[in-house]
Amino acid sequence: MPFDTTTLDAPFAALKSFDWGGDAAPFKTIDDAVVAAHADATLRADLEKRFAALLGTGTSRAAKEYVCRKLSLIGTAASVPALAALLGDKDNSHMARFALERIDGPEPVDALRKALGEVGSDLKVGMIASLASRRDAASVPLFAALLTSDPMVATAAAQALGRIASPAAAAALAAARPKGPAADAVIDARLACADAFLAAGDRPAAKAIFEAIAAAVATAPHTHRERAIRMAAQSGLFAAVDDTVAP
Repeated sequence: MPFDTTTLDAPFAALKSFDWGGDAAPFKTIDDAVVAAHADATLRADLEKRFAALLGTGTSRAAKEYVCRKLSLIGTAASVPALAALLGDKDNSHMARFALERIDGPEPVDALRKALGEVGSDLKVGMIASLASRRDAASVPLFAALLTSDPMVATAAAQALGRIASPAAAAALAAARPKGPAADAVIDARLACADAFLAAGDRPAAKAIFEAIAAAVATAPHTHRERAIRMAAQSGLFAAVDDTVAP
């Protein structure tokens, strides 16, 4: 039996002004509709339109958070414009990213990539994290350019390249010359790339990275971190050259 969408009118009207601590009981009907929408494209489209309308002005932050959570479950490309409009809003950016990370297709990734070039440093880290969670190879050049940005953004960019762990990401990290905390993040990300290559069976690529990192650390490490890096590089190098060692 098709879901009766007329039962959604009152709950959606109440949702617009809902605030934390308020009565959420009326929203059970919406929750049930979201579940039903997984097998009902028409209902899904109806819900997406209703949810998108609540992401504009005049809606409480609590309501927008609820909407983003639901769109993370049933959202499609149709929901991307409304969610993307929140990416530059410090109060709602996080939840908009939460939804966009989970919506299939290129549109959410395109929106996150576009926002990366528009938002301030305080929100860039979030965009970087979301794009890294999608393993977005097209973002590698953008992350590479951010390795000389402020320490917080540069560190996030390095970590993202380590998560993507593609040959292009590894090359960007190898070419980077950051300073301060970002320099440590680059080394950690290079080790992550080498580990990923090793796990994928690309021993030569892993070996090259481990060798470069081992050579860059002093023969007699001066700090606990240098010692840990050297040990990680030497252990990885051993695994890369000995095919009897499991990745």
